[in-house]
Amino acid sequence: MPMPAAVHPATDRAARLKAETRQVHEQLDQAIMALDPFRSRDHYARFLRIQWAFHVRIAPLYADEGLARLFPDLAARCRLSLIEADLTDLGFAKPEAPGTISVEPAEALGWLYVAEGSNLGAAFLFKAAQKSLDLGESFGARHLAGHPEGRALHWRQFTAALDAADLAPTDEEVVVDGAKKAFAFVRVQVEMEASAAGLPATSARGI
Repeated sequence: MPMPAAVHPATDRAARLKAETRQVHEQLDQAIMALDPFRSRDHYARFLRIQWAFHVRIAPLYADEGLARLFPDLAARCRLSLIEADLTDLGFAKPEAPGTISVEPAEALGWLYVAEGSNLGAAFLFKAAQKSLDLGESFGARHLAGHPEGRALHWRQFTAALDAADLAPTDEEVVVDGAKKAFAFVRVQVEMEASAAGLPATSARGI
């Protein structure tokens, strides 16, 4: 007989998200690096288009009044304008917009977790953009730059608010599902870029 699902207190939410999305996260990282985004600025354009598609999709979440009550600095965390500036800096056109999402608050938390986590993990990418492509926080890699207060503190502030959000027990799985949907969306964008570049399917999947 299956055991009932464990109850995860709110304070474990960020840790649980990390654990339950670890595999898809690692696979996505491998797939992105298989695009060799720092080989040239043209290769980097693939990465920028992926970022732009994702942030266009979630842009409404950063303007949501209900979510802003949970994350007071939410609007300032939106990086879409920075990505657009990076595209402009390098003379790249915006791709076709994939459409935005409209989701319930619990699922939105999962999408935001992925977006904010990507900013925390962008330190390596930012250094690679600087070293290999001569880009930086004022040209071409604006959206990868760390927060003035530091990436770690900025992330801790987000996860503290995420953990403190008052949700029904049944919503915890919805949060995880939202994060998995976010990773899956980005994965589709990666595979589209890989296909357009003529890369083998195995390279696109990072395996």
